[in-house]
Amino acid sequence: MTTASSKIALVTGGNRGIGLAIARGLLAEGCQVIITARSWDSAKQAAADLSERVIPVALDVGSDRSITAAVETVSQAVDRLDVLINNAGVYPDGEMNMLTAPRELFDATLNINTLGPIRMVQAFLPLLERAENARVINMSSGYGAQNGLSAGVPSYCLSKFALNGATIMLAEALRSRSIAVNVVDPGWVRTDMGGASAPRSPEQGADTAVWLATAASHSETGKFWRDRQSIAF
Repeated sequence: MTTASSKIALVTGGNRGIGLAIARGLLAEGCQVIITARSWDSAKQAAADLSERVIPVALDVGSDRSITAAVETVSQAVDRLDVLINNAGVYPDGEMNMLTAPRELFDATLNINTLGPIRMVQAFLPLLERAENARVINMSSGYGAQNGLSAGVPSYCLSKFALNGATIMLAEALRSRSIAVNVVDPGWVRTDMGGASAPRSPEQGADTAVWLATAASHSETGKFWRDRQSIAF
């Protein structure tokens, strides 16, 4: 039986903010951790700051070529993947709203925030299938909930709303393979994305993802979580 202390977990965007806090939390639970960042230097520096046990990998989730290269790199380092945490994301809307945002903005945001996690699951599926009761955790937002959609945050809201839907579909597709798939709203967190006035620390934002990765029942799948509680999509 795979225990939390023997799990191998990969965290995208693990070099800062919530991703870094997730990586730190997983290490505290005894997991072997792989962190990715778009820049190899960023991934390497974050890994060095965390622990000599952390494996850094360069990865741009918006690029299929980069994802394929990352799979090859990870496959050379580990024989399976127990946990995949899709944390990497962008928040690019600025002053745009639903009536002014161009197609290119939606394309770019959906590519990273929605299609990136889907392609990560597809590409890393062989490694996930080698694990006992693997888990996939997608990091979403309250802006992705149906009652949280805002016309003032157009591409980000739509991308996270779509990610929530993709989570439901992935959970259905992977249930027979004993891979649980869930999605998390970390809340408003003090990060580069959330800003200095956000009420939550990165550690608070990371807590539910770490719990889902290490302690939650594997039977929990296809759900939206906040503060370790299932919430409405």
